[in-house]
Amino acid sequence: MTTPQPRRSALVTGASAGIGAAFARHLAADGHDLILVARRSDRLETLATELRRDHGVRAETVTADLTDRSAPAAIVDRVDELGMAVDVLVNNAGLSSKTMFSDTEWDTLAAEIQLMVTAVTELTHRVLPGMKARRWGRIVNLSSVAAVSPPGAGLLYTGIKSYVLNMSQSLDMELKPHGIHVTALCPGFTHSEFHDVMGTRDVADRLPGFLWQQPEEVVREGWDAVRAGKPVCIPGVVNKVSAAAMRPIPGRIGYVLGRTLNPFK
Repeated sequence: MTTPQPRRSALVTGASAGIGAAFARHLAADGHDLILVARRSDRLETLATELRRDHGVRAETVTADLTDRSAPAAIVDRVDELGMAVDVLVNNAGLSSKTMFSDTEWDTLAAEIQLMVTAVTELTHRVLPGMKARRWGRIVNLSSVAAVSPPGAGLLYTGIKSYVLNMSQSLDMELKPHGIHVTALCPGFTHSEFHDVMGTRDVADRLPGFLWQQPEEVVREGWDAVRAGKPVCIPGVVNKVSAAAMRPIPGRIGYVLGRTLNPFK
């Protein structure tokens, strides 16, 4: 008689809306239990209730602000208290400053770096021991097509997303022998609340429709990519064409060179 495999659990940050909520729904439909992380507890509870009802999975919520330096450790401690393991990590939470670098208060810039650089890196580091012990793990880090685009004047966003892209590829090289896949998901324009928070909704609405994707499309391509062991996923035909035109060295060649020339091998 075959022993049934335990259901895997996924931790999704920024799960209250947009790509994060779409990831939560996609993973629940795929049979994963969920740990949903975001600042807005009411939205998290509403989503958790939906996932339990529609998919029969366990869905726990952790209200946390990842701009707080203590948040990553507190989240992982809470997961341990719940008796759950993080088999899948989706580092999705993100924001961007609304003003030029020199006109932005340092506390705002520091929060941006904490959220999308430090917290992403720390959460990944903290869940890896368990993944390595189980010899299985899937990590999706939200980068952006901006990571392969020319830098935007006065913005940290391009540099931050470039870091996420490069870090994800490096970790994938290191961790694949342990059964862990890491993918940098690099979407372009995606229908979500991001532009409302940024205060750029009017500009975004003037862009042609063919440039846009729905969160569900981005998630589907990203999840297929990490399952297949692809270190980089640029979803959508328009984004793929744009990235190819802007990138002097194709991603696959750069990935192979990085792995081959690794001084730690």
